[in-house]
Amino acid sequence: MHELALLSSVVKAVENACSAAGSSEAKVVALRVGALSGAMPAALDWAWPLAVAGSVAEGAELILEEVPAAVWCPACNAEREIDSFYALRCPVCGNPTADLVRGREFLVSYVELEVPDHV
Repeated sequence: MHELALLSSVVKAVENACSAAGSSEAKVVALRVGALSGAMPAALDWAWPLAVAGSVAEGAELILEEVPAAVWCPACNAEREIDSFYALRCPVCGNPTADLVRGREFLVSYVELEVPDHV
């Protein structure tokens, strides 16, 4: 399960954000997870408590925003959602396209931190 390894990188980023803000605790961590990122949202949910144990994110809520895959179709001049990586053609007109415009994301959208009043 590589989701645990992915989340350990997320925890490091959250720890850096906490340090920069003078915070000792993260309350919420939001991730954008593309359909073609290779990460499974259910596995991320399952691994979250393990990844954050003993860190500044322990007890933080994990919010996952799933991003569907889409290609740009030059024939339709439009962005079109696709079901899988192997469907790199427009689902409307059938035109082949390799211009994947979204779906590979795996990034931290935002982190809500507990910041002391004296900072």
